[in-house]
Amino acid sequence: MIIRSLRFKMVAIGKCSSIYRTSPEFDFPETSSRKLGLSKLPDKSFGFSVSSSEVKTSFIGPLRAIEASRTSHVNGKAEKFQWAGCDSNEDLPTNDCNGFAGKGTPQMSTIGNSTNIVWHKCSVEKCDREELLQQRGCVIWVTGLSGSGKSTLACALGRGLHARGKLTYILDGDNVRHGLNRDLSFRAEDRAENIRRTGEVAKLFADAGVICIASLISPYRKERDACRALLAEGDFIEVFMDVPLHVCEARDPKGLYKLARAGKIKGFTGVDDPYEPPQTSEIVLRQNQGICDSPNDLADIVISYLDKKGYLKA
Repeated sequence: MIIRSLRFKMVAIGKCSSIYRTSPEFDFPETSSRKLGLSKLPDKSFGFSVSSSEVKTSFIGPLRAIEASRTSHVNGKAEKFQWAGCDSNEDLPTNDCNGFAGKGTPQMSTIGNSTNIVWHKCSVEKCDREELLQQRGCVIWVTGLSGSGKSTLACALGRGLHARGKLTYILDGDNVRHGLNRDLSFRAEDRAENIRRTGEVAKLFADAGVICIASLISPYRKERDACRALLAEGDFIEVFMDVPLHVCEARDPKGLYKLARAGKIKGFTGVDDPYEPPQTSEIVLRQNQGICDSPNDLADIVISYLDKKGYLKA
């Protein structure tokens, strides 16, 4: 029997304190199997079953389908490379093994301050992952003023797509600043770097075949356009929460507008820092005659767009 307990502790992240995190801790009974590093697992299904020496899985079919397509094409001809030391049945494409084979001279690149780097191309590509997931990877970039409903929409959208069997991940502006971007302030240059990093992470999710929902104020048009340029045409879907400032300020769910008006927060978007509205958003969500649609209704608009553009199938 496994007994799981959750322990809460308060930690500080960068300049943020009073952030609670949970850490799972497992307590095992003292048995001879524990001394051997073994423990009895609960009788649950993990997507596979073991019978004698045979392992049966519910996902081996798609993996074999990808494996069958691992032949790379070099100079118009299909070639395979035998990695020395591998089983004779384990052929690896040339693409995967150049580093081990010692064949060819890789082309070095300099990107920013990074020098002598080489892009390593693998045989399982985005289209293979999309086929496995039965969806197309993309980035849904939700932008708007604080209090416009970005995070609420992102959660409703993630929930709606999950109900349809689609894999999503949300990059929320505040959440990202808890870890990856905790070293950044809200100065203009740090805000630009915050968006750049988030855009690069969103790109990786899209390349993995995931529908990534990025929910950030992202006030500057230049930085949003730079994130768009990271992806293939059509894979960056900008959603503008077109909610007037006075409505956002009346909502003030975090009390930030009140603090900004009192001078306790400097550089707050909409108060003493500008917000540059998008000019070519794929989707614009606004109030209908002063009445706000429900988050689920707004999410359905985005889902309909994804369905129409073919993102909900491979």
